[in-house]
Amino acid sequence: FHCAAKVENHGSTILKKLSSTPSQAVQGARQAADFALKVEVECSSLQEAVEAAEAGADLVLLDNFRPEELHRTAAALKARFPGVGVEASGGITLGNLPQFCGPHIDVISLGMLTQAAPALDFSLKLFAEGATPVPYTHRT
Repeated sequence: FHCAAKVENHGSTILKKLSSTPSQAVQGARQAADFALKVEVECSSLQEAVEAAEAGADLVLLDNFRPEELHRTAAALKARFPGVGVEASGGITLGNLPQFCGPHIDVISLGMLTQAAPALDFSLKLFAEGATPVPYTHRT
């Protein structure tokens, strides 16, 4: 079992990886974060998702689920915990995105948006106050 509790605070993220239970992940994240922050727990089964929701997770991340399994798990979770958000992630592309959309899925993450982006090569030069910048010569 591997669980990650992710606490997001207006763009900055505290990621707490625990080899423990979803309950311990939520408890650890709540201790590390402010009460107003959201706690998301990555789960690999309905049982883990239920445990995370029971422990007070705000969001449950269902990672690498097949579409059929994802929808069954999300529906069962929402039936018991209608206020818990459900995020789908893992293996989702623009081509198969419609298979992952559904009434019990609140958020869908597409890692391919960042993984497929080409690298950008840039640098930043800082100069002491009053120093004269040296012109940059492009090297090939």
